[in-house]
Amino acid sequence: MEGPWKGLVMEKSGTMRRGWHRGLYLLIMKDTSLYHELEDEIIKLHQLVETVELKVADETPPPNKQVKPLFRHFRRIDSCLQTRVAFRGSDEIFCRVYMPDHSYVTIRSRLSASVQDILASVTEKLQYSEEQSARGDALILVTMASSGEKAVLQPSEECVFTTLGINSHLFACTRDTFDSLVPLPEEIQVVPGDTEIHRAEPEDVANHLTAFHWELFRCIHEVEFVDYVFHGERGRRETANLELLLQRCSEVQHWVGTELLLCEALGKRAHLLKKLIKIAAICKQNQDMLSFYAIVIGLNNAAISRLRLTWEKLPGKFKNLFRKFENLTDPCRNHKTYREVLAKMKPPLIPFVPLILKDLTFLHEGSKTLLDGLVNVEKLGSVTLLAQQQSGDTTRDVPVGRKALALASLLCWLRAVTHEPQSGVSLPGVFLSWIPANSLQQLLQHGRALPGATRATLAL
Repeated sequence: MEGPWKGLVMEKSGTMRRGWHRGLYLLIMKDTSLYHELEDEIIKLHQLVETVELKVADETPPPNKQVKPLFRHFRRIDSCLQTRVAFRGSDEIFCRVYMPDHSYVTIRSRLSASVQDILASVTEKLQYSEEQSARGDALILVTMASSGEKAVLQPSEECVFTTLGINSHLFACTRDTFDSLVPLPEEIQVVPGDTEIHRAEPEDVANHLTAFHWELFRCIHEVEFVDYVFHGERGRRETANLELLLQRCSEVQHWVGTELLLCEALGKRAHLLKKLIKIAAICKQNQDMLSFYAIVIGLNNAAISRLRLTWEKLPGKFKNLFRKFENLTDPCRNHKTYREVLAKMKPPLIPFVPLILKDLTFLHEGSKTLLDGLVNVEKLGSVTLLAQQQSGDTTRDVPVGRKALALASLLCWLRAVTHEPQSGVSLPGVFLSWIPANSLQQLLQHGRALPGATRATLAL
């Protein structure tokens, strides 16, 4: 059992193996009167149960308390150079919780922490006294979107870090200051300008998207698909990696529309539209159907579709190409065209994950799991087969050339040393062995001229 989700499976299987031996033993004991010839086997099973219960505590590895960065909530430029590993509910992360005056505290918390636990950490950081809580000034946790929409989280809610919406942040405030909460300035005051997406090559952006999305996708175990559909709210602590990938898909969709709408010049906007269609084509070639779908859906946004002059300025070749992409993503006949294309692809590939969840939901809600006290084995077998097929072979390398992946990683490192020269970020030596010396020199010269953190790479 290999993969970045190995620890997640071991954590769940460790809990299961503590009980299944004894459960089997108790069931057999109920039937001893029917099967007298199994007395010797029952004695051996009893000995096995005792042995397992005595040794399981010693064999259980100590929990890994390493703090893992969540790319959405606590950004670190050097985190994109680290190999991503699967999240578990017990893992600890860093997160920012904002105050009404837009100051913030950084807390260290479990990924599955409840709202009550988060508020306890914030209270400790702020040195909030018990007297203030007794006077009715107790803190509440609020999600604030860039649109100004606010929602109060209940103390019993869990796993809020992985379920926040796009451009949403956590705020801690009292009920008296709830009405005065406003979004962060950077969320409502977007400054149009020349970003790196206009200078980046489509191949670099597409390969970067594929490489990062593969890191996220390979962390998902097929059990997470089942937990997400079957358990809903109760299964959140087991689906953190799946939640992150779904958030990433939404971010790419919004990023596409945001970049186009921030272009004030018609010519530059048409050029960017052409580049985004190129990026979608390369993502499809890389078998990254998640990025492909996200970009096409973003370009089909009503705000983008109404840019009549921009679409008219697009060359006919790219108009026809985008029409093919629209046909490929057409949901008619249960996404027939997409399924045919996906069936011809060979692993490794990144499927459009929301469609997997749609199929699993159809299987789950279309038939009962228990009927007249009997388990619907056919339904559970179909769910298992679908989850295993769609999750694919995640033990292989990323579906992008090693050199392309090295170039994308090198550019991330260049941004780190350019903007944080004292950060101590070092480039893994293995990347240098993949890049010719002349290419490395050109990239170094290009990297020194990079103006700032880019929205083109979605701030990994």
